[in-house]
Amino acid sequence: MNCYETVFILTPVLSDDQMKEAVEKFKGVLVQNGAEIVNEELWGLKKLAYPIQKKSTGFYCLLEFKGEPTIVKKLDIAFRRDERVIRFLTFRLDKYAQEYAEKRRNLRANKNNEKPAAAPAEAENKEA
Repeated sequence: MNCYETVFILTPVLSDDQMKEAVEKFKGVLVQNGAEIVNEELWGLKKLAYPIQKKSTGFYCLLEFKGEPTIVKKLDIAFRRDERVIRFLTFRLDKYAQEYAEKRRNLRANKNNEKPAAAPAEAENKEA
C-alpha cells in the first residue's frame, strides 16, 4: 500500500454543510475502495492565486490516505464528475514526504492541545 495526499478546492458558493458533505463524499469513495484515511484537514475559505472558473476564492481540503494505486484513478473520476470541485491534485508520498507529513500532523496536534490550556491561563492573568 502506498501513501497518498490529495488536495482539492471546492467552489466558494457552498455553505459549510454542503462543503462538509462533499468532503464526506470523497472520503466515502476512498473507504469504499479499501483506502485507509490517515489525516483530514479542512483549511477553509482561502484566496486563489489566480481566478479559476471566474472564482477568486475556494474551500481547500487536504486528505492523506493509504491505498492501492487503482484508488487514485477512481478518486480522480469522482472529482471530475462533481461540479463542486474547482481543482484537485493527488500524488504519492515518498519516504521523505511521509516523514514530513507525520511531523506536520504531530505539530498540529500539539498546537491544538496547547490552545485550550493557554486560554484559561490568560484569563487568570487578566483577572489578577
